Amino acid sequence: ILLLLCRSPRPTPQQARVSPMAMAAAAGSSRRVRMDDDELTFETSAGLEVVGSFDAMGIREDLLRGIYGYGFEKPSAIQQRAVVPIIAGRDVIAQAQSGTGKTSMVSLSVCQLVDTNIHEVQALILSPTRELATQTERVMQAVGNHMSVSVHACVGGKSIGEDIRKLEAGVHVVSGTPGRVCDMIKRRTLRTRAIKLLVLDEADEMLTRGFKDQIYDVYRYPPPPQNFRLVIEVKPFSNFSFV
Repeated sequence: ILLLLCRSPRPTPQQARVSPMAMAAAAGSSRRVRMDDDELTFETSAGLEVVGSFDAMGIREDLLRGIYGYGFEKPSAIQQRAVVPIIAGRDVIAQAQSGTGKTSMVSLSVCQLVDTNIHEVQALILSPTRELATQTERVMQAVGNHMSVSVHACVGGKSIGEDIRKLEAGVHVVSGTPGRVCDMIKRRTLRTRAIKLLVLDEADEMLTRGFKDQIYDVYRYPPPPQNFRLVIEVKPFSNFSFV
């Protein structure tokens, strides 16, 4: 497992007032809330290469078109360190606060790994809130626009019937909340046999919200752990006892 710790200075009062909802809204528009990479420091459990451009990451051409079309010019500091190891098959624990590029880090990695000729769920992303799950869905649809990646957000508060129709029609990526995702798996509507990447976004937050049993249930369903990648994202100063 590659452990990647991203340290940042304490937020200013103005930054502290930016809510998660505002972050999600910004990520869905051309205005993005990003921290200054120059203020970040990193610690890793193993040596890794810092890749300073998207072109040098070995990313497929149609995905590069989506990345640049979305407005990205250069990978953020955490993307420079985490995308290539995830694509290469490493299990990664990334500890960083909001605004460092974690959502787009996951989106790029997932889109690179998906085989669009296989109409089954190949990546599953769990998030603690509906807002974060739908934010991830929007970012992934945008960067994967030129490669026809199909993404669906499975979250509470939406029609179960719509989830069933979407999943039975075939999607490549599911971004959802633990309760609804578990429900779809138990209904055998969300099939996990082709999953090659499982992402726990803000895993520490999901545990504090009481999703521990659902997370473990989801983890049991995909192929054996050696056959898929696991990416865990947590906030700064979280402990890793749950891992």
